[in-house]
Amino acid sequence: MIRNNNRAADEMRPVNIIPGYMKYAEGSCLVEAGDTKVICTASVDYKVPPFLKDKGEGWLTAEYSMLPRSAHNRIPRDSAKGKVNGRAQEIQRLIGRSLRSVINFSYFPGITVLIDCDVISADGGTRTASITGAYIAAYLAFLNLIKQEKIEKMPFYDSVAAISIGIASGEILLDLDYSEDSTAELDFNFILTGSRKIIEIQGCAEKTPIEFDVLGKLYELSKTAVAKITELQNKAISGYAS
Repeated sequence: MIRNNNRAADEMRPVNIIPGYMKYAEGSCLVEAGDTKVICTASVDYKVPPFLKDKGEGWLTAEYSMLPRSAHNRIPRDSAKGKVNGRAQEIQRLIGRSLRSVINFSYFPGITVLIDCDVISADGGTRTASITGAYIAAYLAFLNLIKQEKIEKMPFYDSVAAISIGIASGEILLDLDYSEDSTAELDFNFILTGSRKIIEIQGCAEKTPIEFDVLGKLYELSKTAVAKITELQNKAISGYAS
């Protein structure tokens, strides 16, 4: 199978991370994975949800949306429909779960970090790019809180990154773009820590069920990809913080 830009089956699209992309956000970045582009911001609010009152902990939550012309056809705004669409709701919950899995909430009591992931160009893998960028935005927000002496140390004890992987025309492909994702026989998203532990695996066989050993192959390939993304995350963070 010949992929767009003649990518190899196990080759990711070029990934570019620009930290500090938004002027006013406490933490932000632009993540580019090929033609998929997502702006991720982290905002700090000095209060927590009622269920955390007097528990000495902080909180992190996320929202996700696609700009109307981020895709081939115009996507109506949620405000016009009067509700959040099901796909966006599912993705923003995934982003929040992914980051919360590697955070010590006792390190920022009474503070909520709100993540916004806004897709400005969609060509497959928007949720995985959002998770990768959300980690950077949140990390930079926590760095700012440390500099301001609002908290004492970094709440993250591991990093988070994600990658899509699937099977199209009988071949395992890493980092699917839209043309591949829309016709894939199998489509998975692997969300892993920087130490390559599994946070979440999402996926299903769109056409033909697979044997369990195929899942192992997908995981091994995703580990290699996440290792490369983690390096890019660390480089973006260190370059911004220095």
